[in-house]
Amino acid sequence: MKQRVIWGAIALLIMLPFLLHGGLLFQVFVGFLAMIGVAEMLRMKHLEFFSIEGVLSMLGAFVLTVPLDNYFTSLPIDSNFAVYGLLVFLLLAGTVINCDDYSFDDVSYPIVASLYVGIGFQNLVNARMGGLDKVLFALFIVWATDIGAYMIGRRFGQRKLMPKVSPNKTIEGSLGGIACAVVVSLIFMLIDKAVYAPHNLFAMLIYVILFSIFGQFGDLVESAIKRHFGVKDSGKLIPGHGGILDRFDSMIFVFPIMHLFGLF
Repeated sequence: MKQRVIWGAIALLIMLPFLLHGGLLFQVFVGFLAMIGVAEMLRMKHLEFFSIEGVLSMLGAFVLTVPLDNYFTSLPIDSNFAVYGLLVFLLLAGTVINCDDYSFDDVSYPIVASLYVGIGFQNLVNARMGGLDKVLFALFIVWATDIGAYMIGRRFGQRKLMPKVSPNKTIEGSLGGIACAVVVSLIFMLIDKAVYAPHNLFAMLIYVILFSIFGQFGDLVESAIKRHFGVKDSGKLIPGHGGILDRFDSMIFVFPIMHLFGLF
């Protein structure tokens, strides 16, 4: 626990200046985090991330994350997906060039990995463009859910949530995480009323429950991936915490659903 707290604080201190600054500096930083996340996905499947498919899939996550049309005005507004599509076509070309050893099944994993990671980090960037308070609001929901689920689950947890995926998680802990997220978000919204525009406070509390559930589901999805590949952590970048995906698995699901509900 001491190691987790120390390295968690160090990781936060590294990210905080980029988050506060925003703009291109933050977007490129998040783009590199997305590339590391894809590298972790590839490593779990024992794929070489310095290979052609590894580089193309990592670049795919990067171009999904950084809003290219903001800096290259000649590009269309959906240029992220257009460039990503081009990289996917290049990945698919491997099934033609090396058709005996490289099939559609082989190329599907790096494509899905780059899309899964890229969409989540893209919406982190979109949230920051919408305002620092939007990002902090999402982070507080995720953190409150994690802390509440851990504390309530440890004290009162008896019924397993999904034992085949994550044996330590309980239904009581999950509900405690949701309750904690609602309380923390209510305090946040009472202080910063603009954060839940254009929705009213009551509707936003309902949405927070949904965001908390999505965050927990994102955690379970990564747990299922790691269990499938027989690994404990997605990586070893942050001692005591694991890799980038271990820290951002919930946020990868929360930011897109917040964007869907028009919060940024």
